[in-house]
Amino acid sequence: MNRPSITRFGWLTAPFVEIFGLSRGLALAVVLLAGLVVLFAVFWFFHSAPPHTLIITSGAPGSSFQANAEKYRVLLARKGVKLKILPSQGSLENLERLDDPKFHVDIGFVQGGITNVPGRNKLVSLGSIAYEPLLVFYRGATPIHLLSGFSGKRVAIGSVGSGTRALALQLLELNGVEPGGATALPDLDGDDAANALLAGGVDAVFLMGDTTSPRVMRQLEQEPGIQFFDFTQADGYTRRISFVNKLVLPQGSIDFARNIPAQDVNLIGPTVELLARPDLPPALSDMLIEAAQEAHGAAGLFKRRGEFPAPIQHDFPISADASRYYKSGKSFFYRYLPFGLASLVSRIVFVFVPLVVLLIPALRVIPAAFKWRMQMRLNRWYRELLALERNLPGEGAPGRREALMAQLGRIENEVNKMKVPTSFAGQFYDLRGNIQFVRNRLVQNAAPQDGSGVKPE
Repeated sequence: MNRPSITRFGWLTAPFVEIFGLSRGLALAVVLLAGLVVLFAVFWFFHSAPPHTLIITSGAPGSSFQANAEKYRVLLARKGVKLKILPSQGSLENLERLDDPKFHVDIGFVQGGITNVPGRNKLVSLGSIAYEPLLVFYRGATPIHLLSGFSGKRVAIGSVGSGTRALALQLLELNGVEPGGATALPDLDGDDAANALLAGGVDAVFLMGDTTSPRVMRQLEQEPGIQFFDFTQADGYTRRISFVNKLVLPQGSIDFARNIPAQDVNLIGPTVELLARPDLPPALSDMLIEAAQEAHGAAGLFKRRGEFPAPIQHDFPISADASRYYKSGKSFFYRYLPFGLASLVSRIVFVFVPLVVLLIPALRVIPAAFKWRMQMRLNRWYRELLALERNLPGEGAPGRREALMAQLGRIENEVNKMKVPTSFAGQFYDLRGNIQFVRNRLVQNAAPQDGSGVKPE
């Protein structure tokens, strides 16, 4: 039995050579392959760890988007995740940031209906988190019932990059009011637009939560000489613009003592979606939706308790992780363990358990396969020995006997070249002993017989 010499990797390859009878090169290849599998598993274990810092693109300072981001920061901090907030000009800028792979941001608030950014379908939604009513304030004693009534006036429709401006332009276009015409459409942000209205610099303003603070809106709601615009055609707008909803501001809901507003006011507005890039880890997706439930789940002027967040799909598909959460809640480990420990346990289950499940059958199959292979090789020579023994010649056939002896020598030579693992040493030596047994029979068969016809012992 030939034994391969020990190389510099002998301490690694020796078990494979001795147990399985592999060549040194093949044994080294098996060791390297197993090492690569383990290294990949370790790499994936650390690579798949969810980050402990997220970046959100929110909205203008003081806006509802910014206020919601601050709520999320507090709620995520309780779970050990830090949220960095990047102020923006509003929904459109948020969408552009999320869509730009070079811009480092993970999530953002985007108003429904912002669809003019190429490549947006790569993003996913974690659900709608609130209604975003469009509030139109105007100065004047005479009520204006149609948006076409603002034609020829000075109307602030929001800054470039805001969802307010995008929706306002679409509504005004439906009423025959377009940029470049008789109507002045200054691109003032929410606070500047409100101040301009109070100072008489503009005749009307379109305001939404992505760019305007609730404080400024309350100020306009209670300012003498400033009126709410009542969307009397709200039902019609919801038919023409698929992403807007009809909302009603009940009479007196702002100030019951002063009865503001004096009657129900019809409003329209889209929902706000929490968008993410598709590579957001499932654990953080669950955590963000949970934070959204706490931040937006209470009842409000325009929503019922528990209405938001909701998997309402508009321009962006609901992510698979979000769909799973809305159907069955958080995954098992994150439901009962702290975030850090749940992340560790889930990664162990995800990475190493499948590895072990695959390796155990492999470790069973490999020995069985090599045992079968080695047994077949030994059986081959046993078959040749049996055939040779059946053909032992009688007397007067020296030429035949010599041919069989040469054949036996060839078998013995081939057997001696075999590389046999230690576990087959017994069968290997038995085979060599049986070869010698057949040789002895050939020799005895060739010896002369005495007068009785019996060959001498």
